[in-house]
Amino acid sequence: MGPEALAQVLRPLTAFVPPERRADLIVGLAEGDDAAVLKLDAERALVFTVDFFTPVVDDPYDFGAVAAANALSDVYATGGEPLMALNVAAFPPDLDPAVIEAIIRGGAEKAAEGGCATAGGHTIQDAEPKFGLAVIGLAHPDRLFLKTGVRPGDALVLTKPLGTGVITTWAKNGTVEPAVLAGAVESMKRLNRNAARVFARFGVKGCTDVTGFSLAGHALELAEKSRVRLEIDPGALPLLPGARAAVEGRFVPGGAKRNRAYYEGRVSFGAGVDETLRVLCFAPETSGGLLAAVPVDADTCVRELRDMGIEAALIGRAVPGGDAPGISFL
Repeated sequence: MGPEALAQVLRPLTAFVPPERRADLIVGLAEGDDAAVLKLDAERALVFTVDFFTPVVDDPYDFGAVAAANALSDVYATGGEPLMALNVAAFPPDLDPAVIEAIIRGGAEKAAEGGCATAGGHTIQDAEPKFGLAVIGLAHPDRLFLKTGVRPGDALVLTKPLGTGVITTWAKNGTVEPAVLAGAVESMKRLNRNAARVFARFGVKGCTDVTGFSLAGHALELAEKSRVRLEIDPGALPLLPGARAAVEGRFVPGGAKRNRAYYEGRVSFGAGVDETLRVLCFAPETSGGLLAAVPVDADTCVRELRDMGIEAALIGRAVPGGDAPGISFL
């Protein structure tokens, strides 16, 4: 579902929060963050999210692992640590049980890598496979990462390269080089756990993860909810090997067009930003990186991330938004 349609169908639900829960619901539909957050007490907040999708790769184990990493990411993007997950799945009745086992095992092993226990779930029959997780985590109520937390002067750090959406679309055509696809799969399987922990040490308050609504869409959410303008250096954006070639070969998912139609009016591009990079900025990502606003010593933060094997890049900064918060790709 595209961003415009999703906003329309969810808007009425904000009226149905019971009065006894409103005071403790720190983040709900009205806030539109990456996960819902319910305050339990002065030291603990419950972080809850769910995410599932159709296969983005052919290998069933990798599909399960990518889906799990993607679902866990919403907890990390909110400043939490996942505790427990439930599988959410749909499988054709004639699908080989060995394939189903591999998908579920891939998800459970990836969740375990993040210290998260998978404790069952729910499965239905459907013509097209779908898999993901509902995840519960914990965070400190005063140390959350929120889309409202960006301040002018913060540096923007992105922790994974762009291009998973266009490369997996290329793979569906069957002509992508195996090494290019493998690079995208490894990026999608990589947890955002260590990146989130580094950001917490550097006092990050504003953060999101880059997934289906694209870098431009998710960055715009940060800008508008924090009432700032984000200035992004397009030359600093990290790209997966093969990402440009995928776009130039016209292997672009349909979501890129929907994202561009919805967000482009609030995003400006400098004359030097070529069309290929513009497409990549609007292309959906799967299990993408964290986009964080680092308030202090961003260069040191990026070095620490890179020392951990995280492909982090300093891509821009936040400036006062005035009456027109948004994004500028300079």
